[in-house]
Amino acid sequence: MRILFIGDIVGSMGRDQLQTYLPKLKQKYQPQLTIVNGENAASGKGITEKIYKQFLDWGADVLTMGNHTFDKKEIFEFIDRAKRMIRPANFPVGTPGNGITFTNVNGTEVAVINLQGRTFMPTIDDPFRKADELIAEARKRTSIIFVDFHAEASSEKLALAWYLDGRISALVGTHTHVQTADNRILDQGTAYITDVGMTGPYDGIIGTEREAVIKKFLTNLPVRFEAMKHGKHQLSGVVIDIDPVSGKAKQINRILITEDQPFFS
Repeated sequence: MRILFIGDIVGSMGRDQLQTYLPKLKQKYQPQLTIVNGENAASGKGITEKIYKQFLDWGADVLTMGNHTFDKKEIFEFIDRAKRMIRPANFPVGTPGNGITFTNVNGTEVAVINLQGRTFMPTIDDPFRKADELIAEARKRTSIIFVDFHAEASSEKLALAWYLDGRISALVGTHTHVQTADNRILDQGTAYITDVGMTGPYDGIIGTEREAVIKKFLTNLPVRFEAMKHGKHQLSGVVIDIDPVSGKAKQINRILITEDQPFFS
């Protein structure tokens, strides 16, 4: 079982990169399942129904989200019928949407779980206990369990990965928009990377126009952040190979496409 995961899509530049490169990536790597994090897809914060449908049309099988899930008001109108999009499962009880989905891949089910961290993030329910609950549910149906952990602190991401090692196939970190070089297989067979990175502007500051971020640091005054719309681009992702019987990961490799590191089909 091969899973392709594309990191946080940021704004129109990120959408353009997904549309351009996803068919090429699927042709090169031949994944059985493609997962995309879309929580920054609409102008850098949130997602719309139109974008959700576009991502599916372009080849995504499942969309994961994060702390910006509900930044676009229209999501309340469609999230409960968006069966192929999940938001962090440890949002409080009663929050619209679901935090886990099961996808049938050529007769084999794959569970995809979305969780959000609490360190330097809005206070929500415990991701560790929620993971226990959902993994117990998922293992009744499948041994292949993929987790997108949307969190700020690298220590929290690694702690959850070690806590779940051997119980899930993979845990990939999202949210910080900077790809880390620590992709590895943990002792009990769980694939891990602290952050997959982002897809979108290359010369912004984590996808945002530079000037506004610099002004914020210089003045500490309120500043409106806007996703960068022009300039160099990047696409970040990982490809993970999983044994379909045991659910153990066999390898995890990073993908980084920039104008300095172009994609070769």
